[in-house]
Amino acid sequence: MQRLKGNHHQDLVRKAQGLAPLRTAVVHPVDEVSLAGAIEAGKENLIVPVLVGPEAKIRAAAKAAKLDLSGYEIVATEHSHAAAAAAVALARDRKVEALMKGSLHTDEFMGAIVHEEKLRTARRMSHVFVIDCPDYPRPLFVTDAALNIYPTLEDKVDIVQNAIELAHALGEPLPKVAILSAVETVTSKIKSTIDAAALCKMADRRQIIGGVLDGPLAFDNAVSFEAAKTKSIVSPVAGQADIFVVPDLEAGNMLAKQLEYLAEGTVAGIVLGARVPVILTSRADKTLARLGSCAVALLLARHKAAVNP
Repeated sequence: MQRLKGNHHQDLVRKAQGLAPLRTAVVHPVDEVSLAGAIEAGKENLIVPVLVGPEAKIRAAAKAAKLDLSGYEIVATEHSHAAAAAAVALARDRKVEALMKGSLHTDEFMGAIVHEEKLRTARRMSHVFVIDCPDYPRPLFVTDAALNIYPTLEDKVDIVQNAIELAHALGEPLPKVAILSAVETVTSKIKSTIDAAALCKMADRRQIIGGVLDGPLAFDNAVSFEAAKTKSIVSPVAGQADIFVVPDLEAGNMLAKQLEYLAEGTVAGIVLGARVPVILTSRADKTLARLGSCAVALLLARHKAAVNP
C-alpha cells in the first residue's frame, strides 16, 4: 500500500478499509493520474470503480500507465459531457453509491449532478477539503473552497452543517468550527465578520447543531493558542479549530493550496449535500490525494447508512 503523508489520512484509510467498498462511477478517467487514482483506490478496497467515458481513451491511458483493466467495468460514452450524464444516471438509479471526478472540468462534472433533481437534497451542496498538515495535531476541514463562489449567509448555514456532519462521520463528535475573516472583531466594513457573528448566534439558537462555533477569527487565532492569547481572545475554538469556514471560494482555495504546497499538506476533497458522496479532486491531484478522498467518501457513506438505516 502507498503511504499517505502524515498520520491523520493514514488513520482514515485504515479505518475505511474495514468497510464494504463503495461502487463508484469514475467520470472520464482518460489521463494516467485520474485513472491510476481510481484503480489504486480499488486495489485498496475503498471503491469498486466503474469507469465511465470514451473507452478508447480510457484504454490508452491504462496502456500509458501500465494498468491492467481486466475485471473493471467500463461504461462507454462518446465524450466527457456524455460521461458525466451517464454517471449521474447510474447514481440516480442507485446502480452506483458514489461519483468521482476524473479528467474533466469541475463545472461540467458538477453541472450534471446539480441538474439531477433526484440527487439533490434540501441542503445546499458544498465542498470540504480534508487536509493533513504535519505540524497541526488534527485534520483541517476547509470549506467551501471549490463550489460556492460568494456564499450568502443562508448558504453558509448549510456549508457549516455539511462540514460538521462530515467531521462526525470521520470520528470527531463535537468539532470546533472557526468562522474565518481578516480580523477578530465584528465590523460593518467587512461582511464576513457580520456573517460570522450571525452564524455563531444561529448555533446558539440551534439553527446549526453538532459543533462549537466561534468567529470572526483570523487564521492565526484559529490555529494558535499563543496568537489568541496575545490578542486576549477567549474562545473555545481558538488555537484548536477543526473546521475552517472561509468567507468565499477565492479565500478558501488559496488557503487550501497554500497548505498543500507550502505546508506539505495532503489534501482530500469531497462534495456534501447530494444523495451520494461526490469525490471532487483537482485535475492536478496525484494518486495519493485521490486515495484519501475515496477513504473520506467511504467513511461518510457508511456512517450515514448506520445513522439512517
